[in-house]
Amino acid sequence: MHADVEAQHAVVIAGGGPTGLMLAAELALARVDVAIIERRSSQEVSGSRARGLHARSLEVLDQRGVVERFTSQGQAVQNVAFGQAPLDLSDFPTRHNHGLALLQERFERILAGWVGELAVPIYRGREVTGFAQDDTGVDVELSDGRALRAQYLVGCDGGRSLVRKAAGIDFPGWDASISYLIAEVEMTGAPAFGIRRDEKGTYAMGKLEDGRVGVVLREERVVTGDAPTLEGLREGLVALYGTDYGLRGATHLSRFTDMTRQAASYRERRVLLAGDAAHVHSPMGGQGLNLGVQDAVNLGWKLAQVVRGVSPDNLLDTYQTERHPVAARALRTTMAQTALSRGDARMDAVRETLTELLRMDGPRKTYAALLSGLDVHYDLGHGHPLLGRRVPDLDLITADGPRRVFHLLHDARPVLLNLGEPGTLDITPWEDRVRSAAARYSGAWQLPVLGAVTPPVAVLIRPDGHVAWVGEGTDQGLHEALRRWFGPPRAT
Repeated sequence: MHADVEAQHAVVIAGGGPTGLMLAAELALARVDVAIIERRSSQEVSGSRARGLHARSLEVLDQRGVVERFTSQGQAVQNVAFGQAPLDLSDFPTRHNHGLALLQERFERILAGWVGELAVPIYRGREVTGFAQDDTGVDVELSDGRALRAQYLVGCDGGRSLVRKAAGIDFPGWDASISYLIAEVEMTGAPAFGIRRDEKGTYAMGKLEDGRVGVVLREERVVTGDAPTLEGLREGLVALYGTDYGLRGATHLSRFTDMTRQAASYRERRVLLAGDAAHVHSPMGGQGLNLGVQDAVNLGWKLAQVVRGVSPDNLLDTYQTERHPVAARALRTTMAQTALSRGDARMDAVRETLTELLRMDGPRKTYAALLSGLDVHYDLGHGHPLLGRRVPDLDLITADGPRRVFHLLHDARPVLLNLGEPGTLDITPWEDRVRSAAARYSGAWQLPVLGAVTPPVAVLIRPDGHVAWVGEGTDQGLHEALRRWFGPPRAT
């Protein structure tokens, strides 16, 4: 494409938002040369975006040993709800039985600081404008006329992803049925704080910490393309409240819709998608940022192994196999949340009925686990209930003293955790890439929703914290699992 190739990297990530930053950290921990292309000149986020993290996102940050950086800057909250029913996680078997109230701007700044410590270069003030891939890599064209060469390109460049479009990946789904204005404003009057509903949707005002007012207004007609204006916001306030409450100005004004789409494929040869580039939906339920972070943690170790020659290229196919269904389910729940936001008498009755159901323990736990990400179960075949699920963060006793399971995952390497007789499981042909840890644990193994499960004798834990193999007294299936996820045995 260009003679002026600025640099070569193993992986180039288009987009330095939450998904791109998390993916860069995962690849850097795996000793992969990765770089980010980010159109913003700084990490500043414009206006209101995501406002917090769910429990599983806190767990994956804990797996990397950095969660305290975030929890120290936010507030633990029970932030999961479906319809008008709050869903309490406080009795869930996890150290993070809650969410975290933390604005996206703060989240990104902390994450970018960590990525900086990992020495990941960020090409700021530039965008990916095109690319061409061949059998050995991708030439990535930048908006300043230069180019980068990479083995793989990952589009983390949002719902309007140029990478997705240029790769020719379809983005099927549903057009918007409603649009909202969201603003942070100054008013001279006394606003009517609280949530209201009518037959078309929800609207609300709330007091912000600095005295400004947060406003969310459903619009009379669906608008998708035009940039919102202060005058349009004023008209919306008058239409819904009968007054503009002395609206003086807005420090932020944007629009969102319930458009719901998902990439038909998360991969086109050497080009992959993650986060909003792969799936967009209504922000109701706060799923977007969390889905993207968890996409990154699933993809990162797989892409690293392929780049380093540890695993064959087809390991990348498991990224879509595992993450596509998770996002599809999230899209379904956000569509349901949008429908429940409408306030005619019939939908009021549906919400009230759902609220009654979700007060029962079984439905509450099921939906709380779904919306918090704690119930994700990758289909790795039949077997023990742990197979394919997140490993619990148990308090272990090791030869070096007490250790938590998550401590073993800080460097993003797979771990064979042996809770039986030491030395009985031989992984010598994989010891260059899989850590073996012997420990004792005598308590119960508890999983969200499922409750207590039969304690295993050993577990093979992937770098993303999901269980790839469960040992129940023998090594049956262990070598097959090692080969499947961590490449062929080392030649002796």
